[in-house]
Parts: sequence; structure tokens; C-alpha cells
Amino acid sequence: MERPMTRRTVLRAGAAGAVALALAGADPTRAFAQAGGDGDGNGDNGDNGGDDHRDHDDAITERSIASLHKALREGEMTSVELVTAYLERIAALDRAGPTVNSIIELNPDALEIAAALDKERRKHGSRSLLHGIPIVVKDNIATADKMETTAGSLALVGAKVPADATLITNLRRAGAIVLAKTNLSEWANFRSFTSNSGWSGRGGLTANPYLLTHNPCGSSSGSGAAASASFAAAAVGTETDGSVTCPASICGIVGLKPTHGLVSGNGIVPLAHSQDTAGPMGRTVSDVAALLAAMTGEPANRYTSKLRKGSLRGTRIGVARQFFGRLVDDPNDPAVLADPVALRTAPVWEAAIAALRDAGAVVVDPIAVADADKYGGTELTVLLYEFKADLNAYLASLVSSPVRTLADVIAFNTANASTELQFFDQSIMDAAEATTGLTTQKYLDALANDVTTSRAGLDAAFTKDQLDAIVYPTTGPAWETFLGKGDIFDTIGFTSAPAVSGYPHVTVPAGFDGVLPMGFSIVGPAGSDARILSYAYAFEQNTKARRAPTFLTSAATPASAAV
Repeated sequence: MERPMTRRTVLRAGAAGAVALALAGADPTRAFAQAGGDGDGNGDNGDNGGDDHRDHDDAITERSIASLHKALREGEMTSVELVTAYLERIAALDRAGPTVNSIIELNPDALEIAAALDKERRKHGSRSLLHGIPIVVKDNIATADKMETTAGSLALVGAKVPADATLITNLRRAGAIVLAKTNLSEWANFRSFTSNSGWSGRGGLTANPYLLTHNPCGSSSGSGAAASASFAAAAVGTETDGSVTCPASICGIVGLKPTHGLVSGNGIVPLAHSQDTAGPMGRTVSDVAALLAAMTGEPANRYTSKLRKGSLRGTRIGVARQFFGRLVDDPNDPAVLADPVALRTAPVWEAAIAALRDAGAVVVDPIAVADADKYGGTELTVLLYEFKADLNAYLASLVSSPVRTLADVIAFNTANASTELQFFDQSIMDAAEATTGLTTQKYLDALANDVTTSRAGLDAAFTKDQLDAIVYPTTGPAWETFLGKGDIFDTIGFTSAPAVSGYPHVTVPAGFDGVLPMGFSIVGPAGSDARILSYAYAFEQNTKARRAPTFLTSAATPASAAV
């Protein structure tokens, strides 16, 4: 998918004009983009490909939820003005300019909702920290409003959901504004064994905001890119295995895959019920903690009140070096060589471990997570079986839909191959359709192996060395996207242990490989979400590794560095 690289000017329309457009049913962001006019503060893209497209609007870029809440409470701005500012930034940088393409659809009622929340704040005060704060959510999370819920697939365009997803109900109750839906790897990246992360038939390709030629990972690609680029205060993604934590790491933000079951999965287009969860994604740990409480319907300070810069002091943190990538050649196989990306990025991870020690943690290095290679195959079996059963049930529950079964989706894709199958096939869907139900012994055996082996490996590590958490690199850096060629993963990281076990997993920015960010993972036992968020906060405050993206179109050869 082509992305125009020349600068486009954007009309800086006022809030009143934007409200009028929204109430008239128009898309104000598209109107801004088409109007032209005053400059937007973005640098032109020169021939050297090194100029960036930064927006210098300090009212919203890199602002935390707490900071925005304070500004709203003290009258520094209104929610209408805040929504307008985000819409302008989306127009300048997502729809035009560098064209990150993280947003699949805007909420046409966002400004009207903001105006109502402003009025409520003036009369009664704020409902919560999220009152009047714009959030974007992945397009597989049901919203019973004027926006679609399609999982990125053209097959679901026009389908009508019966109600908001439970987490959306909770967000709205907290006063959050659902500003937009974000693009994703179609069907949560469970359509093809050769898919490209960040691409969907409906939304096209999302770019990495740090280097536009590179991938944002997935499947919560748009949520990761949008949060990183300050297109909203924070974002909601979903994960079955790596789909929150990988894009968070690669897009330079914080992402939490909560303990399985903490966040309701009701109303989310499913992949596999035994592993699916929604998760908060944001530029800071405090933003992720605030968003998690709103998503679950818990008290607003449930997680933020536990955040302490000194929370690592006296903790026992285990370093799982088996997930640091292949650092040496395999002596038994001359074809298996050391991973050059793992070798190049090693200093970043050593600096991260040093930061843990500097923060007062007792670092146990190394530790081993047993049998981490014993459930890769059975995990896929479980996902294939559950995908068919769960998706069929979800599609049957819709008020109306062009498709009602996985078989219908496959047939739709075949009939619309020029759009849906133009870059990769639907081999995963075909394999899932061939499964024979959740009472099949093959499925039951695979599920038992997944649960038992993944949890036993982590539990043994926690117990043996009396660990509070386990750490390792989340991912290596982003790879260049070549549509039709699939993803290019290195050997760094391991999202499956927490994903399959259901244990909580948070990733925090740790450093860079040239211009590309990478995150560091913290994994804890089931139910330790508040605790690992507090460790992540301490790590974040002691490293300050995040840097805002600058929308580069090319970059020099990477030279890894911790920040």
C-alpha cells in the first residue's frame, strides 16, 4: 500500500467548526485534510529521507492521562478542544503527511459526546480520571454506536453488534470518549501462515511511526502506533499471544496483557477463549494503570495508587536468558548461526538488567523457565479448534451480518480475492474450518498440555528462586514490511509463556536499535497485575527510555543503544 511522503497542509479549524461538522454527520478530520490552509508544523520530507513530520502542539503530544485530567479539571482546556486537537493531529499525521494509517474509523459523535461531558464536569465534577479523555480501541471490540466492528475484514462491514463490549461499557461509564477504532492485523492475525502484521482488507497497512517503511507488529498494530504517535491519550488492544506486547514494544510504548479473565472478553471478536484478553496500551505505565481500572470497572486508583519509584527495592527478579535470542552458533548444526540482531541489541538488555540493580532489585541471573518449547504445537492446535467454535458463536450472536460462520468468511474471501487475498492466503482459516469441535480428544489433550506445561514452567521458576517477577526482552526491533512476503521475526523474546499460562505480562520501553524502539518484559504470577505494573513504573522512572516517534522515511544502519 503506497503512503504519500510529501507534506500536506492542514486547516487548523476551531473547535466550534469541528463540532458543527460532527453534528452534521461529517467527518471533521477528512474536512481538515481536504481544506488545506495554514501550516501544521511538520517538516517537509526531503530527498534524503531524514526529515521528520513532528507536530509541535504541546497541548496533546506526549501528555499523560493525569496531566490531561488536571488540565480539564482546572479549565485549561475543554474535552471538545481536546478531541479537536487529536482529530487535527490524526488529520495531519495519520490521514496525511507521513500517513501512519493507524485509525480505521473515526467516531462521528466524538465531539458531541465531549460537549456533553464538558457540561457534566461543570455541573457535577468528573466521574473519574478518564472523564472526557479520548481513547482509541481496536476494531475487533464491539461498539454499539455509528462505528463498525469488523476485525479489519470486509466480510463484516455492515454487521450490527447487539451491544457494546463490556469493557466499552465500563470505559463509557468512567467518562472516557471512544474517539476512533484502530486498524489491526486482520482477524487478529489468524488468517494466514504468511500474513503481514498491520494489514487488513478494510484498513490497509499501518506503518511504524518511528520508521514508516517498517512494521508496527500486531495484531494490535493500530492501537500501538496510535498511542505512540499521540493520536489519543491511550489505546486498547487485544492479545491471544503477543498481540498487545509485541506492538507495544516495537512502537515504543507500555502494553499490558492482563491476567486472563481480569478484563471481560464479552463483545470482542474472538480468536480463542482460553487465551484471549484485551489490554491497555499507553505512553506511560501510569496511563496503562489508569486505563486498566476503567476497562475492568474497578476504582479509578486501583492500580495507579500502587505505583512507586522505589517498588523494585528488595524484590527478587529473575533473568530468563533463554529468551535473549540466539547469541552463538549451534555447534550441532552449521546452518544455525548466531542471530545478528540478538548480538547487536545485547547491550540494551544488559543496560536494562543494570537498571534493575540500580533500582534496588536483587537480580537472579540466569534463571530457567522449564519446558518452554513443549507447547508451541499444541498451542496452535488449541487456537485452531477454539477459533472456529468461538467465531461461529460470535457471528451467530450478531443482530445482522453478511456472514454467519467461519465457512461464510472463507467463501467471502474467495469471492473477493482481489481485495482480501491480494497479499496472502487464508491457510489458517482453512485449517481451523477443518477442526471437529471442542469435545474432540485431540483438542482436549492439547489444551491440557498447554495449561499444565506453561504454568508449571513459570511456577517452578518463581518458586525455586523465590522470584517476584521474571524479565527478558519483549522483542527485537521492527522489520521492514514487504507486503506478500510475511513477517520477519528475529530470535529475541517469548510471549507464549504468559499468553498460554494466562499470567500477566507488561512491556516497558528499554532502548533503541538505531531509531527503532524495543521493550523489556516483566512477567508475574497469576493475579499480580498491580505488582508488575509497579515494577514497570519503577523501571520506567529509573530509565526514561521512551522517545516520541518522528515519522522517518529512512534511517542509517542501526547502532543499538540503551537510553
